[in-house]
Amino acid sequence: MTERYLLDNSAWSRLFHPALPLHRRSEVAEAIRVGRVYVCLPFLLEAGYSARNLDDYRDITRALQGLPNASVDESIEARAVQMQGDLVACGHHRLPPADLLIGAIAERHALTVLHCDKDFDVIRDKTSAVISTEWLAPPDTFS
Repeated sequence: MTERYLLDNSAWSRLFHPALPLHRRSEVAEAIRVGRVYVCLPFLLEAGYSARNLDDYRDITRALQGLPNASVDESIEARAVQMQGDLVACGHHRLPPADLLIGAIAERHALTVLHCDKDFDVIRDKTSAVISTEWLAPPDTFS
């Protein structure tokens, strides 16, 4: 893993899943250690939403607070709306708004979305967005 990544909750929530190969977990851990894995506001809100209680929320935010942050600005907001319009035009507009924002943030900051969510491939393939995506593991790994 030599690229810079934007972490999605779909990958974050599976980093310690027993089905994830140890070598892959180690690759991601090293990328995090050297500052090549970024977070963003929509991801942080999704990660916090998945907390089971206050202690879990504190553990999650503590684990993520040291990672570099890819900020959101008005151009990213506008780009997410434009990408949604691209999806409406081809009949794929029912994607989560957070995924559209994450896609727009990845495009703006030239980050590869690290995920386990086919929605990012739809955004990449069906919109005018120029983003790179990478699955944490093959799609059937966690089923």
